[in-house]
Amino acid sequence: MILLTSLANTNALANEDVYQSPEVFITESFGNTQPTKKNLTLTPDVKEKIAKIMGSHYKLSNTTYWQQEGRTAWILEEIGKFEPITSGFVVGENGKLERVKVLIYRESHGWEVKRKFFTRQFKGAGLKRGKKLDKRIDGIAGATLSVGALKRMGALAVMLHETVRATP
Repeated sequence: MILLTSLANTNALANEDVYQSPEVFITESFGNTQPTKKNLTLTPDVKEKIAKIMGSHYKLSNTTYWQQEGRTAWILEEIGKFEPITSGFVVGENGKLERVKVLIYRESHGWEVKRKFFTRQFKGAGLKRGKKLDKRIDGIAGATLSVGALKRMGALAVMLHETVRATP
């Protein structure tokens, strides 16, 4: 199941580790200035692209993102094994990931994906063939499902960025 989220959709769960609030991630990602909050309407074509990346259909009709000077930020959620992982992604003007951060982790295993040694691998990754990252991301033993979730969300952030840039 894929979830695109806005800041209001982060529900507290019993096994929830909050590493950074989505609000702080957004502010920090844009040099402590407030970027423009926008809404992207998800057309059937965009939903089809989401399904190719995430392997599931997305039922909502829009999602929130933040934009400033050609850069976009996305707060996305994806199920690891059982619970959603909330992560922040910043995509640069060049369509490559600049920043990835696990914001809220709810699984009992695989929490290592929050560590910088893992998330910094995403820097500079773009999209290959419309559905996968064009950069190799090394896995973590015991965190296979969480690693997969972060890779899919990273690809989704880049695709959504490209969609926003292509929209007049």
